[in-house]
Amino acid sequence: MLANVYSAGLIGLNAYLFSVQVDESNGLPRSLIVGNVSPSVREALDRAEIALKNIGIELPPKKITINIQPADIRKGGTSFDFAILVGMLLSTQKIEDFPYKNHAFLGELGLDGEIKHIPGVLPMVMAMKEAGIEGVFVGKEDEKEARNCENIKVTALSSVEDFILLLPQKYLKKWKKEKEKCNDFNAEKKEESVSKKKIKIGLQDEREKSKGKKAVEDFQDVVGQEAGIRACLIAASGRHALLFSGPAGAGKSMLAKRIPTILPKLSKEEKLEISKIYSIAGTLSSKYGMIEERPFRAPHSAISQNTLLGGMVHGNLVPGELALATKGVLFLDELPLFRKETVEALRSPLEERKVVLHRLQQVFSYDVDCLLVLAMNPCPCGFFPDRNRCNCSPAQIRTYQRGLSKPILERIDISMELPPVSIEDALGKEGKLCSDDLRKKVEQAMQRQKERFKHEEKIEWNSQMGVGELEKFCTLGKEEEEFMKKIFAIKNLSMRTYHKILKVARTIADLEGEEKIGIPHLSEAVSYRTVEEKLY
Repeated sequence: MLANVYSAGLIGLNAYLFSVQVDESNGLPRSLIVGNVSPSVREALDRAEIALKNIGIELPPKKITINIQPADIRKGGTSFDFAILVGMLLSTQKIEDFPYKNHAFLGELGLDGEIKHIPGVLPMVMAMKEAGIEGVFVGKEDEKEARNCENIKVTALSSVEDFILLLPQKYLKKWKKEKEKCNDFNAEKKEESVSKKKIKIGLQDEREKSKGKKAVEDFQDVVGQEAGIRACLIAASGRHALLFSGPAGAGKSMLAKRIPTILPKLSKEEKLEISKIYSIAGTLSSKYGMIEERPFRAPHSAISQNTLLGGMVHGNLVPGELALATKGVLFLDELPLFRKETVEALRSPLEERKVVLHRLQQVFSYDVDCLLVLAMNPCPCGFFPDRNRCNCSPAQIRTYQRGLSKPILERIDISMELPPVSIEDALGKEGKLCSDDLRKKVEQAMQRQKERFKHEEKIEWNSQMGVGELEKFCTLGKEEEEFMKKIFAIKNLSMRTYHKILKVARTIADLEGEEKIGIPHLSEAVSYRTVEEKLY
């Protein structure tokens, strides 16, 4: 008997619906799986057969062939386990009046029949909904995540036995009789399994509690760095890449960590988009099943290019830090300490707002939608130009700073030096600018951009404008043109740097509520190129 069951899998950062076909026929007793699958999918046969045996169902000595289609697409992971088991049940047990024909099945199987967690449940369920699937069966751990997708019926099960109990009565009676004869069930093992689950849930609860105790950060805590706060405000308003250079203790990290607090609250669509990526990465909380706050990612300087952009693990694409920072902030501290090839890999994402990966003869791509914030010290020890504390030689300083290439610096919209904080500022009162007030300014500037780009395709922020949009939305008056001609000649600007200045000036004008870009806006934008000018 031929059975057809739906499931889903991941290809890159996207999920797709697959059909699992199972055919039982006469011949040499054996089971095989076809359809361009990885070893983890092929091993699902053994997991399914043993799980069925351990719940009291013996498969007949027949030839069982399983095909996962489309057959030409590489399938990996353990998301097909449950669907393969259901297909084997339908095919070998001749369950013709199956009530869940337009349902899909997701979950990894334990040898005892337990349905376990798999990464990527949220995007998979969303793909099923788009394909017209009526309902989906998932493991208990994945229930919250799956229910975040609306307008699709979600049934959460702990084990295959729970699923058997939902089958037609005539088959259920037959299974109960077989189960009574089966002596493979061990009550002690079952109790041990329950105990382990309780421990696991308890550890998860503790982790969630510790997350809940995180202190609330606010720009009001920052003193003596009004210029740095202003740069953060502009960067957040137009999604401009930002670089801070300054001595140790100047407040570079402190400013960067507070940028998410001035970004608008996440919408439902944005939460889903972020949660999909974290689901694929396997780091989405099973307690909530949804990311509620904008991400702030601060990877260590030792990370590789694959960790930053995305790599392959067991044939599956694992989201990199750029993807995990979607709708939030990616902060790279001590930038000169990062590997040169890792930093240079940012060129294309900064320019094109997209990452294209070639992995295992496949091409994956995803949009870059995060605010990139970078920080660096002026020298290896971090105290230059204070020669009372800095003993670095000129050659050491130059080598350290020149770790950043000019092409990278040209792709950064705002680069500025932060001075050390004076003792008077450090002992003074709290900062005057709080995150709530700054967020309102950011939201107003973003609303102006939303209106401006409502008829433009794939452009939301000023930083995303191309040459055509700059000519359309960043026109300069005669005085402003003369000013920029002088600046262009004096500073020997490249066209890329010139365009960056126009984009930043457009955002500054938006913050001021001005329709036209004026000389004050251009002057301020030019002042945010100090690091590039100093190094090159």
